[in-house]
Amino acid sequence: MAFSTDDTVRALLLLMPRLVGRAKRLGVPAALRGHDLAPRHLSLLAYLQFEGSLTVGELAERLEIAPTTVSLMVADLSRGGILVRREDDTDRRRRIVAIAPDQLAAVDAWLGGSAAAWRTALHGTTSAERETVVRVLRAYERALGEQR
Repeated sequence: MAFSTDDTVRALLLLMPRLVGRAKRLGVPAALRGHDLAPRHLSLLAYLQFEGSLTVGELAERLEIAPTTVSLMVADLSRGGILVRREDDTDRRRRIVAIAPDQLAAVDAWLGGSAAAWRTALHGTTSAERETVVRVLRAYERALGEQR
């Protein structure tokens, strides 16, 4: 069945609220509740979970936001005991950021369900198809930002 652009938009407008609703129902683990976590924190934690320890600059580059914004987020999450910061052994001016060891299971529980769902949804797709999914979602995000 060939979908026209309008058919696709209609299907996505019906689907997106359900996707968001289901993602929200995954819920924040008890260990992370009360920390006033926002979607931006989820993105930061996802990078640290999947890539391991990173510097503030590396996080800023990946999140496509200013290093000062990342520093503020890291400070908030560090005060809450979710993240730890340490000096880089090779350059004492740099700080390495990581998920606190006692919070790893909670962060994994929070992000793991969504990651597993994406792996299931993407199973059997080609690299080009996966690239298209990410490209389209990024374009949608940009277009929403331009609507303001």
